[in-house]
Amino acid sequence: QVQLVQSGGGSVQAGGSLRLSCDSTYDYSIYIMAWFRQALGKEREGVAATDSQGFTTYAEAVKGRFTISTDSAKNTLYLQMNSLKPEDTAMYYCAAGGPYCPFPLREGTYLYWGQGTQVTVSS
Repeated sequence: QVQLVQSGGGSVQAGGSLRLSCDSTYDYSIYIMAWFRQALGKEREGVAATDSQGFTTYAEAVKGRFTISTDSAKNTLYLQMNSLKPEDTAMYYCAAGGPYCPFPLREGTYLYWGQGTQVTVSS
């Protein structure tokens, strides 16, 4: 069983930066990892994803502002968030999945989820 433990997040003013971290237990079956977010009253949406081949993809709303990365030595996934906007306010979740990942920003791709961490951006 893969365990994902998140840290980071918090409150920041618009234009500021935050970094989220997601520590995972190693599992050979994990091929892709991602960040999702869910704002109050809205559905969970994919933010960014990266796989073991170095492929990355981002939601249009965060392109150019957010960067997903991994530290394989530490089995840690990161999300660097710059130029934050109030509409980025949400609960953020990391996720991990296996090699079958035709839709990297869709929830159904992922088997394992972190506990969530709140990001609040004030105007």
